[in-house]
Amino acid sequence: MPRRASGKTAQLPHDDGRPVITVYAAGAVCWRIKKEKFQVLLIHRPRYGDWSWPKGKIDPGETLPETAVREVREEVGMEIRLGIPLPTIHYPVNSGLKEVRYWAAQVVKAKPQADGKEVDSLLWCSPEEAAELLSNPTDREPLRALEEARQNAALQTWPLLVVRHAKAKPRSSWTRAEGDRPLAATGLRQALAVKELLLAWRPRRVVTSPWLRCVATMSPYIKSTGAKVKVVDALTEANHKRQPKKTAAVVDSLFDKHSPVALCTHRPALPTVLARLGRHMSEELRAALPTADPYLSPGEIIICQVNALDNATIVSVEQYRPYDD
Repeated sequence: MPRRASGKTAQLPHDDGRPVITVYAAGAVCWRIKKEKFQVLLIHRPRYGDWSWPKGKIDPGETLPETAVREVREEVGMEIRLGIPLPTIHYPVNSGLKEVRYWAAQVVKAKPQADGKEVDSLLWCSPEEAAELLSNPTDREPLRALEEARQNAALQTWPLLVVRHAKAKPRSSWTRAEGDRPLAATGLRQALAVKELLLAWRPRRVVTSPWLRCVATMSPYIKSTGAKVKVVDALTEANHKRQPKKTAAVVDSLFDKHSPVALCTHRPALPTVLARLGRHMSEELRAALPTADPYLSPGEIIICQVNALDNATIVSVEQYRPYDD
């Protein structure tokens, strides 16, 4: 089933007596295919004596995708790339209501290992066995969605990300070439936050406008990961205004190599970029794309998961804004 998730996590008190979300957490349902058998990874937590998915509470300064990746790393020692979003679950805790957001995560080579503190045992098992072992009934909801995606051939995916560059110095105070307008101090901090958020999907390629504010936004991630970089003139504001069809062609080319990729461009080019992506998704997902100016805030990211079996169909859309101090 196509899915959309939002990056917003703020929760206001309810006036109707409903519980208020007081705890936010995130995790992943890790899966693999071994000897032609589909398996998922369960963890056993000695503190609670239960079987669950790797997950944990959000830390200050994190987004929920970052939390999910960090918790899997800390609890079972694996670096993961997030796949399709799975259902968010809720259950009561002493302080109110806990919300846990989940993603699918395919495991290819990494061998998990319990940290010996929060997790004392691991188990790869079939979805049927997992459904029997899971201690919290709500944990079966992401498992059911994972199975549904597998049956619909929509579980194996690769991420295509669209990034609006971080906050630049005002046009009104810049007298030199527009392409040389740099990031503001806030934008430099946002670029570091963009790096941390992008690590949840680890794009191997970066396609960016050559203008300084786009390159500077992506530089911390590129330096951290060694991702391959391609600068494309068609992604600049000026070239998009003259020839938007060339900008659209750049978006089409992102599907050619069938591998994780991030595109960084400017606000005026976003309507063209989003419209082109919309051609690759269902009407339901297309309706969830932003349609009003400014489309994305500085540094904000849209994450599309592309079906790896046809490399042309987008099966989920998410939108996240990096932590902004």
